[in-house]
Amino acid sequence: MTTRTSEQQTPSELMIACEECGLVVDIPDIKDGQKADCPRCGHTLAKRIIMPFHRPLAYGLACLIMLILSLSFPFLSFSVNGMGQQIMLLNAAETLQHFENSFLALLLMLTVLVFPAVYIMLVMYLYYRAAHVKRIGYVSGNPKTIKLLCRILFKIQPWLMVDVFLIGVLVSLVKISALAHIGMGYSFWAFCIYSVLVVKCVSLVDRTWLWDQFFVMKHLDGVHDGDTHLSNNHVGCHVCNQINPLPDSHHAKCIRCESKLHGFNPSHSLQYSWAYLIASLIFYIPANLYPMMYTVSLGQTEGSTIMGGVVMLWKMGSWPIALVIFIASIFIPMAKMFALAWLYYCSGKKPNDSTRESVKRLKIYRMTEFIGRWSMVDIFVVAILVALVQLKNLMAISPGPAAICFAIVVVFTMLSAMNFDPRVFWGEKSKINHGSELNTTESNQ
Repeated sequence: MTTRTSEQQTPSELMIACEECGLVVDIPDIKDGQKADCPRCGHTLAKRIIMPFHRPLAYGLACLIMLILSLSFPFLSFSVNGMGQQIMLLNAAETLQHFENSFLALLLMLTVLVFPAVYIMLVMYLYYRAAHVKRIGYVSGNPKTIKLLCRILFKIQPWLMVDVFLIGVLVSLVKISALAHIGMGYSFWAFCIYSVLVVKCVSLVDRTWLWDQFFVMKHLDGVHDGDTHLSNNHVGCHVCNQINPLPDSHHAKCIRCESKLHGFNPSHSLQYSWAYLIASLIFYIPANLYPMMYTVSLGQTEGSTIMGGVVMLWKMGSWPIALVIFIASIFIPMAKMFALAWLYYCSGKKPNDSTRESVKRLKIYRMTEFIGRWSMVDIFVVAILVALVQLKNLMAISPGPAAICFAIVVVFTMLSAMNFDPRVFWGEKSKINHGSELNTTESNQ
């Protein structure tokens, strides 16, 4: 089966419905190093990096090399009073499993090792195939496989937490540096480089560009530049940005990527978002009341809550780290839950026709999505300390019941934000905010 590539399509065929404000925008032929932003809300609709076929492959290969090195040598070492141990990176998940915390072990393995590795390999494979398509002019092989891999790629992208884990490692080192000697192995430095490379690799991937390399964006009659999600003449696909006709059933699929279509249904979106948010609020209570971890020192066991750990770090003089933990584990979750609750409450009312107010609410929503994953820092701190500090009765650390509750809080708040449809901020009279034409700027890539 053959499929035309994006080289053969005209500018008018690349029409995208902004997923954050619903405005239909006709994308011109942007050049390498440029990006196209929505003229109403400023959301990036498409971007092209310089050397688009080579740089993701190069960064992906470097990522895999650094990942192998991160798993091949000792990661950290810990010694006190002549006793000590060293751990590999995989020991963090293994130790959590030993303490019957399978959920935390699985979460750590998926977000730090499995998902990033799968993501990098998919990027390398898909960009290699995209370069092949550019050479021969059509998609060879089974197109359904390409569609499936593209869908997987962008599904797991929000759950990559390599950079968050690195911050957790640094915080855990500061926590115990005053109590024992800490050594960083070769894998630690390799993982630092790996984290930077993963962040850079993710920034190079653009959903609109990648889909267009394999499958032509099909033109839909009756939909024009300037239409919105309230025009009732189309449904935008959130997976490949294809504009689809209004579905006849609840199980309709995208005409390009074959993903399930989700029409504009504010009440349905709010129900799921409220459900996840309320669940996270329920788990947030025991996450703060019960100990996050237990410390055994000279045979005596002492529990430590999240706030207790902040106070201890402050008294030790490590006030910058105490501030980081307080912001990431206490302030951010509370601020995110209150912000989401306020946005959901406002969205349940009549749509706002004020562009300024819509943009304001959208910025708050973007901020909650951005900061949500960073609350996982405290969970990764616990994982590292549990794996590293195991000297029996002399000194040992084990996870507390609050660790699981707090991890569930982070996951549920992320799911709550993901299920929310920010198009509810925009009413029928909302105007284009940045002029009548599409904004095309340099992408710094």
